[in-house]
Amino acid sequence: MSVLSDRWIKKMAQEKEMIKPFVSEQKRDNVISYGLSSFGYDARVSDEFKIFTDVDSAIVDPKNFNNNSFVSRKTEECIIPPNSFVLASTIEYFKIPKDILVICLGKSTYARCGIIVNVTPLEPGWEGHVTLEFSNTTPLPAKIYANEGAAQFIFLQGNEEPAVTYEKRNGKYMKQTGVTLPKV
Repeated sequence: MSVLSDRWIKKMAQEKEMIKPFVSEQKRDNVISYGLSSFGYDARVSDEFKIFTDVDSAIVDPKNFNNNSFVSRKTEECIIPPNSFVLASTIEYFKIPKDILVICLGKSTYARCGIIVNVTPLEPGWEGHVTLEFSNTTPLPAKIYANEGAAQFIFLQGNEEPAVTYEKRNGKYMKQTGVTLPKV
């Protein structure tokens, strides 16, 4: 399994629309960086957020998740309550090739502030906007910025295509747009 370079990522973005819109160089001017890096792509977070709230003291159940547990906001800066989390999505739409697995890691700028970004791997054959989870591990409110870098995506090439891709098994998050809540 190989980690794929900026050259490969750029080629696939341009020829196969693997990442759309695609930023072909790292943007850093007074923003949390985003765009193509040496061995990855730093995706941006959109301006639509679902902020977790415990106003109804609901139980968090992944098999029966209550949409009322969120307050939706469209904003350039999102405040995450202390010890809580926010769901958002990438601006970029990804189309993952059938022999590629993508691992996502949070930006160090956020991690150094106690804000953790979590995303499960993007599986071979998956496509859509990526739902991002920002966890505020601090006892203070924390801020995240729309249209700036959120997480780095690392592309790994397998030794061959899997027998069953995400697309072939009709994965429940296939072609998702915007923030997508848990499904069973």
